[in-house]
Amino acid sequence: MADREKTLRQRIDSGEVRRQDVARRLAELAFGNANDCVRLAMEPAPDLRELDLSLLSEIKRSEKGTVEIKLVDRLRALEQLAGLAEEDKAALETFLQALQGGGGEE
Repeated sequence: MADREKTLRQRIDSGEVRRQDVARRLAELAFGNANDCVRLAMEPAPDLRELDLSLLSEIKRSEKGTVEIKLVDRLRALEQLAGLAEEDKAALETFLQALQGGGGEE
C-alpha cells in the first residue's frame, strides 16, 4: 500500500491525478474504518505514525474531558462516488452507440 500511496503522491505533485485515483479515494472515505480516530481520542498517548486518520475531520477535547470527534461526510463521499459511476455509465453508453453507428456526429 505504501507504493500505491507514493505513486499517487507523485501523480498529485505532477498534476496527473486520474479518475480512478479519485474514485478509489472516495471509496476509502465512504467505506473506511474509523477505529484509529477513536483510538486517538481514547488512548492517552497513541503513536500518531501508526494511526490512519484520513476519516478524521475534527477532534475537540473539553476541559472536563469530553471528546467530540467529527468524521468526513460519508454520505457526500458516496454521492460523489455514485456521480462518477453514472458519468462512466453515460460515457460507456455513448461509446457503444457510436460503435453501433447511432447518434454519432460525423
